Amino acid sequence: MTTPVTVCRRRWDDPDATALRAGMTTELRHRYADRPDDPIHLPTAQVLPTTSVAWTGVAYTADATPVGHAAMRWHGPDLELKRMYVPPAHRGRGIAGSLLDAAREAAGQLGAVRIVLQTGDRQPDAIRRYEQAGYRPIPVFAPYDALPYSRCFALAVRRP
Repeated sequence: MTTPVTVCRRRWDDPDATALRAGMTTELRHRYADRPDDPIHLPTAQVLPTTSVAWTGVAYTADATPVGHAAMRWHGPDLELKRMYVPPAHRGRGIAGSLLDAAREAAGQLGAVRIVLQTGDRQPDAIRRYEQAGYRPIPVFAPYDALPYSRCFALAVRRP
C-alpha cells in the first residue's frame, strides 16, 4: 500500500524535523547499543554541523502528519544524504522513495554532481532501498572511515 505524501523543504530546526530525527536516534541507539563506536555514537558536530545543512525535507501525509525526514549537507562537490528516516509504523508505503526523489531533485537544483551517503551494516532495509533507488557502493569516506561497519553509497545527480 502506497501512502501519498508531499515532501516539503523545512528548516533544520523545524519541530517536525527535530521530532523525526529524535525517533531515528532512539531506534539506532537500540540497533547499535553493543557498538559504542558505530555511526550513531559519533559526535553530531563531526557528522552534521548544522551550518553545513543545505536542504532538509519532511514528508507529510494528506492530513499533515509528518512521516519521514531527509537532509543533505555539502561534502566537497557532493551532497551527503543525512538522517534519512521513516518511522516504523509508516514503512513499506513508498515514503522513503518520495524522500529520495525529493533529495535528488533538490541536489540537482543545488548544483551537486552526486549524492553520497553512509549507513551501517545493521540497516539492511536501508541498504536495499538505496540500491533500488540507483545508489551504488563506494569506498567508505571520512569521517566514517574510522567506523569498521560503515557502508557508503553514491548516486549521480542529473541537473535540471
